[in-house]
Amino acid sequence: MDKVSVILVDDHRMFREGLNLLLSNFLFVAEVTEASGGEEFLAALNKRHPDIVFMDINLPGMDGIAATRKALETYPDLNIVGLSMYGDEDYLTRMIDAGAKGFILKNSGISEIENAILQIRAGANYFSPEILSVLIKSINRKKQPKRNTELTEREEEVLFRICKGLSNQEIADTLNISKRTVDKHRENILLKTGSGNTAGLVMYAIKNGIVDVE
Repeated sequence: MDKVSVILVDDHRMFREGLNLLLSNFLFVAEVTEASGGEEFLAALNKRHPDIVFMDINLPGMDGIAATRKALETYPDLNIVGLSMYGDEDYLTRMIDAGAKGFILKNSGISEIENAILQIRAGANYFSPEILSVLIKSINRKKQPKRNTELTEREEEVLFRICKGLSNQEIADTLNISKRTVDKHRENILLKTGSGNTAGLVMYAIKNGIVDVE
């Protein structure tokens, strides 16, 4: 793959410099730029267009959610990954709604950061396993009418159960249909939503009002 450029947005200098050093050791990372806040990040976008942005949520002044939303208004193809010390459901859903492509914990290891970059660069979404686990445990059926989607009612039923972490066989057993049918539904859902993995399906379901995170 081509080398990638990265912008790190975090108000803690020690964390920025540590992650910068780590990223600089990856052979596929060409350039790392730092920003200490949302406003500085937006100004940096006028000079360079990064392949991936690691965005802290808790920033002074303009927070990471607002900065993400503002950046994507001008550059809708930006790949922004949320950063946090913990997987708070409210932060997760607001960041997803703002348009983030993924979310990782600040204590993630080298291999996980590398995996996140590679998956997002390939067009998929990425959540740290701990964050995905938090989301799966807190996902419930949406009580209000959903937004319009291309999914059928059955596909939404399958998607909800995928988001709850059920396997295709478990979904088949729950809905009293064959696993082969579930396999086909999952294939259609991935195609219709443009998702590359389960993280992408979870993000789609949250953004389109198919599920609630409580």
